[in-house]
Amino acid sequence: MATYSVHLHLLSMLLTLSDSGVRVLGAGLGINYGQIADNLPSPSRVSVMLQSLDVSRLKLYDADPKVLQAFSNSSVEFIVGIGNEYLQDMADPVKAQNWVQQHLQPYLAQTKITCISVGNEVFMSNDTQLWSNLLPAMKMVHNTLVNLGLDKQVIVTTAHPFTIIGNSYPPSSGTFRQDIIEYMHAILDFHSQTKSPFLINAYPFFAYKDNPDQIPLDYVLFQPNEGMTDPNTNLHYDNMLYAQVDAVYSAIKAIGHTDIEVKISETGWPSKGDPTEVGSTLQNAELYHSNLLKRIQQKQGTPAKPSVPVDIYVFALFNENLKPGPTSERNYGLFYPDGTPVFNIRLQGNLPGIIYSSASNIKALSTFTLVISVLAYLIHA
Repeated sequence: MATYSVHLHLLSMLLTLSDSGVRVLGAGLGINYGQIADNLPSPSRVSVMLQSLDVSRLKLYDADPKVLQAFSNSSVEFIVGIGNEYLQDMADPVKAQNWVQQHLQPYLAQTKITCISVGNEVFMSNDTQLWSNLLPAMKMVHNTLVNLGLDKQVIVTTAHPFTIIGNSYPPSSGTFRQDIIEYMHAILDFHSQTKSPFLINAYPFFAYKDNPDQIPLDYVLFQPNEGMTDPNTNLHYDNMLYAQVDAVYSAIKAIGHTDIEVKISETGWPSKGDPTEVGSTLQNAELYHSNLLKRIQQKQGTPAKPSVPVDIYVFALFNENLKPGPTSERNYGLFYPDGTPVFNIRLQGNLPGIIYSSASNIKALSTFTLVISVLAYLIHA
């Protein structure tokens, strides 16, 4: 009987330790769940893995029913996406309603879907017709949600590339590109009216890769550095990501809005790249993500918005082996498809739920697996 009590105490300790550690990672962390790969674990396995790590927010690039079903009755909140190829259709009220009723409504009772991102990085393309289709699609999807009584539950937005910013230095002088000003005026009016956030995909890696001789590596990796001071505001910046966010706030303010929150819908650092992709190393990826997660945990705001914690979605959950483009595109994942971490993100010890036996032999062990193992031990003891 005494032995059994010891075993129960051991289980209690393990659960307590895993729970307390797990929340270090999950606090405020969003992750992009891309699936351009042929070797990823099933959504049901991903659900167990992420809930054991207490990851509370996921962003999809579609509305994959297998994923939404796998996370039913969980606490995970979802942003679902509508691809650029559907923007013209979404401007049609019948097609927009069909999409919402087919891809959203059936899952709302059991899965927390809080946002629809209509289109992705539309202004990255040179297709002005696509530019023109974006806002009508956003409006029609929103109107559909209003008509179905879902607009208080699900908001509508879109994710922009950082290239929408024409000038970003200093942050207080941030402005949008001149060729998209008229579109941004109307989109920002929509955000203001619907109280939805402005999403930006911000990657300091790209800036460093293109100018490694001019941009200090420590500045983009959140490492100790001299930083820069905005000459107009005297605000000091110790990292590029926050400077980019404040440049977006300045661009929004320059065309008349101060009531819209900027959120980072993507940021990350590749663990591998082509020889020309300067800085794309495992060590830099580990530093970027571990330092970023510390900032998220501290609920930091930017120098211009110190009381507003920066809301961040990291890109991406897994390495995606079928993504086109340079080598880096297939190496942004926090995890390999088999569930092992790509690098060691240290936050108050090791990443919760993962045991590191050595730098070259990193084994993933979720809290779920840990608990099952202990229960099995208790049963057979």
